[in-house]
Amino acid sequence: MGALAIVLLGITAGAWPALAAGQVSSVGNIANGAEVFRACAGCHSLEAGRNMAGPSLAGVVGRKAGSVSSFLRYSAALKGSGITWTAQTIDAWLTNPAVFIPGSAMPFRGLPDPRARADLIAFLAGVSNKNPAAIAQIDRVPQLPRLTEAPPGQRVTALRHCRDSYFVTTADGQTRPFWEFDLRFKTDTSDRGPNKKQPVLVGQGMSGDRAQIVFAEPGEISAFINNRCE
Repeated sequence: MGALAIVLLGITAGAWPALAAGQVSSVGNIANGAEVFRACAGCHSLEAGRNMAGPSLAGVVGRKAGSVSSFLRYSAALKGSGITWTAQTIDAWLTNPAVFIPGSAMPFRGLPDPRARADLIAFLAGVSNKNPAAIAQIDRVPQLPRLTEAPPGQRVTALRHCRDSYFVTTADGQTRPFWEFDLRFKTDTSDRGPNKKQPVLVGQGMSGDRAQIVFAEPGEISAFINNRCE
């Protein structure tokens, strides 16, 4: 959940009926849980096999911690915890990950509101069990855009480097200069990533002076850069 956890921590205690400390509601609200999950969506998907900064949470309830074989970035602490994700263990994890599994790599500090946790767990359980009410809420969860569908103004056709500057030309004919430190190169090998040899320019930050270019695979990066000063 990372930095997006700030959104979760901003949920007011008055938004749901109060529960005693540590108490888990027996029935969470799936619709509210989907809203809470929006803050998790920057790091976790609900699509089986689609990992992001964190592993996919599709089918998480009933799954052993650290067991998604396609996710390669588990901490040793999580993989060795022996925990199975149930309503109770997920609640303890969401309350304070660092205390529940010391040494885990989870940067999220915790969700203090027990009602918000109960609702989030109800939503995750519903998705895991393919509950129609939960599946219907997935469309409310923000998704990363499909870079294969990027408009011409984002599709990179040329990338030139000269001294401390990059010059990025896009399919609409525009060329934008960037200080080399402000332009990042990334890869997305998933089906939402760009087409091969068709990198995509994605904005980063509010001022517009920073951006990132996403490639379909690592080997494309150096081959795409033209080191030339005009």
